Amino acid sequence: MQKAIFREVKSYILITFFLALYSVSIVGFIINSGIVGGGLSGLGTIVFYASGNTIPVGYTMFVVNIILLMIALKVLGRNFGIKTIYAMLLVSVFMTIAQKYITEPFLEDVTLSTILGGGIVGFCFGSLLNQGGSTGGTDLLAKIVNKYRSISPGRVILYIDVGIISSAFFLFHFVLDKTVLEAFRLVVYGFITVAVVSYMVDRVILGDQQSVQMFVFSKNHKEIAHKVGVTMRAGVTLLHGKGWYTKEETEILLIVIRKNRVQNVLQIIKEVDPQAFTSIGAVSGVYGKGFAEVKN
Repeated sequence: MQKAIFREVKSYILITFFLALYSVSIVGFIINSGIVGGGLSGLGTIVFYASGNTIPVGYTMFVVNIILLMIALKVLGRNFGIKTIYAMLLVSVFMTIAQKYITEPFLEDVTLSTILGGGIVGFCFGSLLNQGGSTGGTDLLAKIVNKYRSISPGRVILYIDVGIISSAFFLFHFVLDKTVLEAFRLVVYGFITVAVVSYMVDRVILGDQQSVQMFVFSKNHKEIAHKVGVTMRAGVTLLHGKGWYTKEETEILLIVIRKNRVQNVLQIIKEVDPQAFTSIGAVSGVYGKGFAEVKN
């Protein structure tokens, strides 16, 4: 019980930290550089600039998140975690505070702001997801749409991001009086930001879960399985097969192991049976004992 409580407390502390870093990065690198990114923060940025810098992004995020939360409760039921609600509310507070005290961009170079800011934001968002949290917004909207339409949540989020960033062109050109070229350039920066964020989220989420699935065909399969099990403390499953051409019965070892430990397994196989046939395939999202834990 104490360990479970400690894990939960630690998780909420990490969520709070990543939300704070997420908010500071978006404001300092993205918003203050005049870039409109994707998601709810991008929508809030459009409202912020369209209102003459009078409506903070956090206000928009809070109002929209509350509306989406009420709709989600009615449509989806209570099938999303308390951590998500906690993160949705806290990010609005952090965004408002960050905009109040951070009034200048961290970097003068917009390209560097886009890449560095997108990288940090993606790292924070991926870390939030690993802790079972989320900033809500387009994630909730995607789940609501997916309830009634056979459209993947990822595609819904992509459509929303494209719509938000594209609409920023009209804001920059007609409201903020920027030239067509300047407006187009800022829109491109917005798409680059989303791409960098998406890439970093994948790296963070899959980084802890990158595993490989190995199939080992060897007459010395018992010795290989024993050494891998004892030395590597890895799970080994024995499968029964039959050669299609030879019609001979054969035993196959199935090993699922972290990617950074593959070389050790290959070394064991080489020592026991240099003639063994080994097939290795990359897998992700391996859950269970010894691997990733399914988050709420």
